[in-house]
Amino acid sequence: MNILVVNAGSSSIKYQLIDMTTEKPLSSGIVERIGLEEGTITHKTFLNGEEKKTKEVFPIPDHTVGLKRVAELLVDAEWGVISDPSEIQAVGHRLVHGGEAFTKTVVITEEVKAKVKELFPLAPLHNPANLIGVEVAEKVFPNATQIGVFDTAFHQTMPEVAYRYAIPNELYTEMGIRKYGFHGTSHKYVSEKAAEYLGNEKAKVVTIHLGNGASMAAVDGGVCKDTTMGIGPLNGLIMGTRSGDVDPSIIFYLIEQKGYSVAEVSKILNKESGMQGLTGDTDMRDIEDRYIKGDKTAVLAYEMYAYRIQQFIGKYAAAMNGLDAIVFTAGIGENDTIARSLVCKNMTYFGIEMDEAKNAVRSKDIREINVEGAKTKVLVISTNEELEIAQQSYNLVK
Repeated sequence: MNILVVNAGSSSIKYQLIDMTTEKPLSSGIVERIGLEEGTITHKTFLNGEEKKTKEVFPIPDHTVGLKRVAELLVDAEWGVISDPSEIQAVGHRLVHGGEAFTKTVVITEEVKAKVKELFPLAPLHNPANLIGVEVAEKVFPNATQIGVFDTAFHQTMPEVAYRYAIPNELYTEMGIRKYGFHGTSHKYVSEKAAEYLGNEKAKVVTIHLGNGASMAAVDGGVCKDTTMGIGPLNGLIMGTRSGDVDPSIIFYLIEQKGYSVAEVSKILNKESGMQGLTGDTDMRDIEDRYIKGDKTAVLAYEMYAYRIQQFIGKYAAAMNGLDAIVFTAGIGENDTIARSLVCKNMTYFGIEMDEAKNAVRSKDIREINVEGAKTKVLVISTNEELEIAQQSYNLVK
């Protein structure tokens, strides 16, 4: 069975066609700059152990034009990997916010689409674009089953004590204000891989997804018990441009005492804070170079970044009453040796002791970077959200 995974943004479409008999990608790519004068499509194929890539530049006025061209490339004589679009049996869509309505993967119906629209206020930047991707895919691949995989679904197992905020009850019951969490597809994928590696389906694992956006989850026996992001993706860890946890009084102070508008405060916390606010850079590779050179600003930023993660490891070990492993994943988690080293520093009380030689090794395979005999395993696991979406879609339509 061939499953196309689609992640539609406001001006982009990421896609990957996966052969579920091998669980390997046949093709992948990204449509960018939708709606601008010059759009681009970067398309890759993976056949017979060979990777080929092409890039096209042309006007892409909307998502329909972009996805139609993807369908053409998938069957193209030179760049195609299938002979007909009907060979795609299902399209798995990343849908960011499912609220409390969606606790698992679903076949997308008119009722599902209507409910996703109702949730637009909870994810105004993501859900509308995700839904456009669904509606376009329905036209381009009419014979395929459309499947919705929600970022928030994995976290819906959190107990009420974890997801409720101490605010008036009606704000929850009438407006749905609570913790939802994100990156659920990634946390689910790597926590399952960790349990397989440990040979313990009841493992207590803290998953640490570190990219430009970053989050953590407490996963106890495959069940999410808590996560760092809240009603939106601003909460929790220090990120590329997002502040993570701050005292809410800062918001009132900026508005009431300094005259900032709500929009200005939102821009500061979402787009001008985090590592950007601390260092002036958002790319951790640039900050890493500065750290190595002894730049005091970069050193402080790295230490704050790691300290916040350490705090949540402690919280989540308490929430699960134990800790078998921590897992680093995503772009920074998989590749930044300094960040991993600082997170694991002075954590021996939790049984966390890193082997720096192992930490320096780069590999796509699951690897253990703790010292021999350490009580708590420190694992690096490459996330694969596309494969997780494909697997969930496959299991539903099979």
